[in-house]
Amino acid sequence: MTEESRTLTIAEAAAATGLTPHTLRYYERDGLLLDAVERASSGHRRYTERDLGWIHLLTRLRATGMPIREIREYADLVRQGEGTEPQRMALLQAHRDAVRAQLAEVTEHLAAIEMKIDVYAGRLGSGVPVPEAAAAAG
Repeated sequence: MTEESRTLTIAEAAAATGLTPHTLRYYERDGLLLDAVERASSGHRRYTERDLGWIHLLTRLRATGMPIREIREYADLVRQGEGTEPQRMALLQAHRDAVRAQLAEVTEHLAAIEMKIDVYAGRLGSGVPVPEAAAAAG
């Protein structure tokens, strides 16, 4: 068997993607994969490199907060093939905009935390004790 046509068991695919076998079966059952996962003559799932590439994309979309229903919609569009690129791009652009907004919000929160750390570092570095009331207020 060549490296190109090598397939992986569900355990190997789970290890390669960082997901559990349960999650892989769920993604398959819920219509999130592009194609039906190949089966060995024994009936066991056999994942291809194409499957793994798609699963990695799904993992990134989930990690950035894309809802399952939108991932399913995206997968449906990809399965439909040529002609759906404008809808796919619009879906990804909308998600990108949401991720950017979330990133901006988290960046603001991080700046507030860093400012507070700087206040404490300044006080502790100068030997001035942090008053209990200030510590309790944050």
